[in-house]
Amino acid sequence: MKSLRVLMLLHPDSVPAASLKGYSEAETREWKGEYQIVRALRKAGHDVRPLGVQHELAPIRDEVESWKPDLAFNLLEEFHGQTAYDQNVASYLELMRVPYTGCNPRGLMLARGKDLAKKLLAYHKIPMPAFAVVPIGRKMRRSPRMAFPLIVKTLSEDGSLGIAQASVVHTEEKLIERLLFIHERIGAAAIVEQFIEGRELYVGVIGNDRLRALPVWELEFSEAADAPSRIATAKVKHDPDYQERHGILQGPAENLAPGLGKRIQVMAKRIYRALLLDGYARIDLRLSAGNIPYFIEANPNPDIRPNEEFAQAALHDGLDYCALLERILSLGLERARKIP
Repeated sequence: MKSLRVLMLLHPDSVPAASLKGYSEAETREWKGEYQIVRALRKAGHDVRPLGVQHELAPIRDEVESWKPDLAFNLLEEFHGQTAYDQNVASYLELMRVPYTGCNPRGLMLARGKDLAKKLLAYHKIPMPAFAVVPIGRKMRRSPRMAFPLIVKTLSEDGSLGIAQASVVHTEEKLIERLLFIHERIGAAAIVEQFIEGRELYVGVIGNDRLRALPVWELEFSEAADAPSRIATAKVKHDPDYQERHGILQGPAENLAPGLGKRIQVMAKRIYRALLLDGYARIDLRLSAGNIPYFIEANPNPDIRPNEEFAQAALHDGLDYCALLERILSLGLERARKIP
């Protein structure tokens, strides 16, 4: 690929320093992943300019008009502090006719609305847990199909926000307690799902029209007696010390039933297309003891730091980190060329 001017859009707190020198591991934790992406793109010969964006679109317009980037590398997961608003930044880039990486605004909207995504996928006969939405200030009237255990999550937030060991509830009392936590402490509507005991699986998908499903990946939990419940809490996902202490690893899903891995990859592609996703996304699933893969959620523009599931699965599939980033860039340019 020829050298490109790449405007990287990210949260202001994630704008990386020019070098890791002089910083402790704790000090770089907020932006080390973004630093690695910038470094890899520059190593590939691209001119990269990080831009922190949170409350105003004007900085994007100013950079586009003055620097004239070839495309924007969109690493934003929120705008104005709201995950639901990230689609508006992608829409703004489309209105400005600026190519960008990652998912389009239609796909972002469908995937971020977890209840909407599940309703749409139910039409396509994708297996998923029974669920109910509980708006702020409302109580849940639990139907017979919503048998315990249940898991209580926020309706629209991602990154495991609000998910803890206490999210899995076994009694009416604990259900009410967790709903109040989501409503009052997180300030969000809740989604309550049938909890699927089983394996936590991820499938990365890359592409716009022609799709490539990466190897099925698994978040593996220790079998020790003091190990936490097998759910992807915020600590499980983002706290290295906690991961090491509890023996939490991630890697290729092994010992799957014959043909199951391929079926799961095909299912991930079906979900990707049904939710109008493009660029790249990660599909999260739970595999039951009966070998039924249940859809949990879709994550457009997932974490692509080198040590995270998506990049590791790509590497396992023969796509090294620089090649992965180049592919993401090319998909953004490819989509822009098809817009009339």
